[in-house]
Amino acid sequence: MGERKKNSAVALKTLGCKLNQAESESMARQLAAAGCRIVPPSNGADIYILNTCTVTHIADRKSRHLLRLARRRNPSALIIAIGCYVERAPEELAGVEGVDIVLGNEKKAYLVSLLNQGGLIAPAINPRPMFRTRSMVKIQEGCSQFCSYCIVPLVRGREHSLPPEQLVDEVKTRVAMGYQEVVLTGTQAGAYSPSLELVLRRVLAQSNVARLRLSSLQPQDLSPQLIALWAHGRLCRHLHLPLQSGSDRVLGRMRRRYSVTDYQRAVTMVREAIPDIAISTDIMVGFPAESEEEFEQSYRFCQQMGFANIHVFSYSERPGTTAVHMPGKVPEGVKKERRARMLELAQESALRFRQQFLGRTMAVLWEKETREGVWSGLTDNYIRVFTKSSQKLKNRLVEARITGWHNGGLWGELLI
Repeated sequence: MGERKKNSAVALKTLGCKLNQAESESMARQLAAAGCRIVPPSNGADIYILNTCTVTHIADRKSRHLLRLARRRNPSALIIAIGCYVERAPEELAGVEGVDIVLGNEKKAYLVSLLNQGGLIAPAINPRPMFRTRSMVKIQEGCSQFCSYCIVPLVRGREHSLPPEQLVDEVKTRVAMGYQEVVLTGTQAGAYSPSLELVLRRVLAQSNVARLRLSSLQPQDLSPQLIALWAHGRLCRHLHLPLQSGSDRVLGRMRRRYSVTDYQRAVTMVREAIPDIAISTDIMVGFPAESEEEFEQSYRFCQQMGFANIHVFSYSERPGTTAVHMPGKVPEGVKKERRARMLELAQESALRFRQQFLGRTMAVLWEKETREGVWSGLTDNYIRVFTKSSQKLKNRLVEARITGWHNGGLWGELLI
């Protein structure tokens, strides 16, 4: 690999889920504490780390593209590929020109110590703190559900959870660092053991975190006891509940553990208990043997549900999953047409959800200055809001009255 200077400039790029983002955030803090400067990928870093995703063939392709791009930007950089794509097919990324190190999910936690041992980074005397407005905490990893299309159980392994005491300490540490919001994330956060409900109670009781957000749950994870916790007011009014299909026949072939009726019942229970909650979802089009009728069922169900956001993606064959061997492959052209229709519905649904907040006052956690004097932030129910202010708003929770639309989000007038 050649000799590289210590106290390196490190770029860390993340693809995929919030769990990947949480792991990258943890690595970034460790690297900063070890004396590294964390820089954007475009700045020509000495060390470039890509935390990969392999949930679709598009994610694979994007990983390979970014690794080649990093090499072109800085021919002398140490290029490191880590994460799920590496776990699934290390030989594919090792074969990408210019990749120096590949580490799967089990080994990526040791990346910083490996770089230390190799003399590539040095302990910092006065490291600069890493700071954003929200921090992600990995509470659980692994999945035992084995949906027929999903590669995740094969690359993330069996379910295991962070001990409750450690989770509470992690949240308290992030609050002490100045974070206003903590996001709890996992491969299957609802499978947290011994109990997601009990550990949330502990976090709310033993920390003074201003906002606590859950990254994703399954409809079968929701119980009246869990939903009742939102009465505390510090749990963010946003739930991401992957649907995948609004057809029971497709859900059966996918080996999902709920029916359309189960899903609708869970959403109704949540909306009755938590006013103004945002429900977002994932929808797959073109699953093997998905008929036109089944797609229309899925489309109509999404119309009926009024989601705040819909992440739409086409079925992608993943080696090692049972869906690969299913008959009835849907032509790519049909997938493309169905995805376009569902994306149009996603835009309409997002618009309708946001429209109901025009004229209302909402608390916004302001994140960054997008251009001079214009700030961007998020409400607790995950609506992007912009405002004009000469004050420094970063990491402040300030109310704004929503007055209109701006740049795909809403415009607010500050109430200070």
